[in-house]
Amino acid sequence: MNKPNILIFMTDQQRGDTVQSDHPCITPNLDKFREQSITFANTYSPSPHSCPSRTTFFTGLYPSEHGVWHNIDVTNAISRHPHDHIQCWSEQLADAGYQLDFSGKWHVSRKTTPKDHGWNEHYLTATHYEPYNRQQILKEQWQMYQNDSVPISAKHRKHAHINRPGYTAYKHYGHDENPFNDQTVVDSAIKVLQKNTESDKPWCQFIGTLGPHDPYIPPNRFIDMYDIEDIELPENFHDHMLDKPGFYRRTRDIFSQLSEQEHREAILHYYAFCSYEDYLFGQILDTLEQTGQADNTIVIFLSDHGDYCGEHGLWCKGIPCFNSAYHVPAIIRHPKHKQENTTINHFVSLTDFAPTILDFANIQPANESSGQSLLSFFKGNQPDIWRDAHFTQTNGNELYGIQRSIQTENWKYIFNGFDYDELYDIQADPGQTTNLINDPQHKELVKDLCKRIWQFAYEHEDECLNQYIMVGFAPVGPAVVFED
Repeated sequence: MNKPNILIFMTDQQRGDTVQSDHPCITPNLDKFREQSITFANTYSPSPHSCPSRTTFFTGLYPSEHGVWHNIDVTNAISRHPHDHIQCWSEQLADAGYQLDFSGKWHVSRKTTPKDHGWNEHYLTATHYEPYNRQQILKEQWQMYQNDSVPISAKHRKHAHINRPGYTAYKHYGHDENPFNDQTVVDSAIKVLQKNTESDKPWCQFIGTLGPHDPYIPPNRFIDMYDIEDIELPENFHDHMLDKPGFYRRTRDIFSQLSEQEHREAILHYYAFCSYEDYLFGQILDTLEQTGQADNTIVIFLSDHGDYCGEHGLWCKGIPCFNSAYHVPAIIRHPKHKQENTTINHFVSLTDFAPTILDFANIQPANESSGQSLLSFFKGNQPDIWRDAHFTQTNGNELYGIQRSIQTENWKYIFNGFDYDELYDIQADPGQTTNLINDPQHKELVKDLCKRIWQFAYEHEDECLNQYIMVGFAPVGPAVVFED
């Protein structure tokens, strides 16, 4: 075979630090895999949500370019699929003769499924293809709340639960022997891998699990791998965020029902869930070896976005623009260009994987990408030009609010259309505890960083340009891009 096989294992909501050697997560398979691979230690998603981030992965474009901003399945979704002209890199692989197999989570479009983009579909999750019937969906949603089991008044809070009167019950963590059917997804993928030995075509396989997404419910045997006495709260856990947007505090208030012990237990369950995902990934690596396909298969391990995991007293992911919601693992093993146990600290974006995968397959991209190929790193070459900052874009998850950010090596500036802005000294304050936005000595710095956000917006088709007096709140407007 001249062209390599490509295998992608994407988890859901996994923090980037959980795969690093100094993290308390127990991940023996990833530890071994990392020794054979390049770890891109500063990889970030463009958005704190699965749908826009996964669409970015499959297209190489930012949300402002592909058009997916939030959960495509919720009743108040503004967009339910990418713009009609947007193509996925998989379509080019299929045209080049690759066999494409998809198992697991899609969550990119309600208009199309993986098969519409060149994939053979196996066991799928988060895939809805039926025409969106607003009246039917609304009826079903209201019927859910009419159920007698939905408590209206606050009752005694059960352990690990969060009370929300008038909403369905929410248990933050627990256990399940096959959480989100992730083992079923992997079993499906293993069958495909075994059958691929009969084919003379190069193949690309995508395996998308749903863990360690909340609620954190790994199997018991992985929970038992950890001792609660070893679990520590994050250093910024007690940041009450009085100098940050009110929405951040409101979000923290939801989780403040949990005791500190429960927060520690939740962290333990999150770590255990990451260990379970490592176990599933190990099954895939073992199958590659057993079937003799490892020597011609590029393996990519990554996630779509991160999780606060108790930082600032927060959980899950959302509007609070902290790095932990955006920082994702990214480890790649290339059997023909071995860079063993190598760590790259350059800023990497999920936009980079589309041109990288096409480059791995020696395919010239047919469409423009906002990312850059990572192949040069595997050849031992540092690119002459590489980004010195990464940008994020969100218009909110399900409660909408426009937010854009830029992070350089030293600073992070966040424009909040719904509240006051934020500025953090990342070197002195990596936990983002002290908001410096009102410090007059940083006025010019804020202007410069805001200018870079507008420049990025101009280059990536961002429509957030409204100059109306009630919404034009940035410290300097779009015209700064064109100043002499």
